[in-house]
Amino acid sequence: MTPRSFASFRQPWRLGWGAVLLVVGGLATGATLTPADEPVEWAVQAPLASESLLVDVARRGDLIVAVGERGHIVVSRDGGRSWSQAAVQTRALLTGVVMHDEQLGWAVGHDEVVVRTRDGGRNWERVHHAPEKEQPLLDVWFADARRGLAVGAYGSLLVTTDGGDTWTSRPVNGQDDFHLNHIDAGADGTLYLAAEAGRLYRSTDQGETWEALPSPYEGSFFGLLPLSDGSLLAYGLRGSLFQSRDQGRTWTQLETDTEATLTSALELGEGRFVVGGMAGTLLWSEPGGALRKQALPDRKAVVALGRGDDGVLLLFGEGGVKRVDVR
Repeated sequence: MTPRSFASFRQPWRLGWGAVLLVVGGLATGATLTPADEPVEWAVQAPLASESLLVDVARRGDLIVAVGERGHIVVSRDGGRSWSQAAVQTRALLTGVVMHDEQLGWAVGHDEVVVRTRDGGRNWERVHHAPEKEQPLLDVWFADARRGLAVGAYGSLLVTTDGGDTWTSRPVNGQDDFHLNHIDAGADGTLYLAAEAGRLYRSTDQGETWEALPSPYEGSFFGLLPLSDGSLLAYGLRGSLFQSRDQGRTWTQLETDTEATLTSALELGEGRFVVGGMAGTLLWSEPGGALRKQALPDRKAVVALGRGDDGVLLLFGEGGVKRVDVR
């Protein structure tokens, strides 16, 4: 399987997590984008929504929000012990979510959809939808209540300055059309993009301009994690995990002892972190810089990681949400 065909692992299809379908589409640079006029389809209420495929998670205060297949959004206010399904104006696979505070947030996904909540995740309105583009959005980030970025397939980067009411296309790096899989910000406000084909990008002006970073390998990156000590993790295909201590200028490869694709990472505090991936793979950082590998018994993919309460780690993926005690 080529890096291009695996570029958006967040898209599960009939052939499993390794098989991905991305149909060709393009963004008209500088065009103003508005929601499609067709009737809105609401996500079906499902009693087992918290056990369905969940792809991303966000937390603000006591509120935890996870998003996934068929427009499912589930919400917890008790540290991940119980979940309720939100009312959502889409049935598209949702791939990224961000919460500005405990009331306002956004989620993105297939059909270039963006949905927004103003009531703490209970209800989500569709504010952007462009199925004719035939390409998904894969992640979303907001600087404040009005300014945000959504990234996705074929170099898609959409910008809003009005809280998501309207979105405009902006190029990342000239004519690059690499799939942009993940966006995250360091403590100093520096933005990072993880992309396919070994591409990494950095912005020091909140996404106005981007520079390509030197890459340690040619395979796809599915995520980046800025750590509190100022270092940066980048992870992707075939167990590839790298660390930079100079904002991405140089990289050191970390030994993972796995060929499982790595899909998510979470800081645990005091320089500790955990990385999750395919086939139920977890990599725990150890004192001295070593990594401890763990394989979950059910072998189901871990696609996102979050913190519950009382030392609980929340795993999201093919098996819905699971709680793991890490004390």
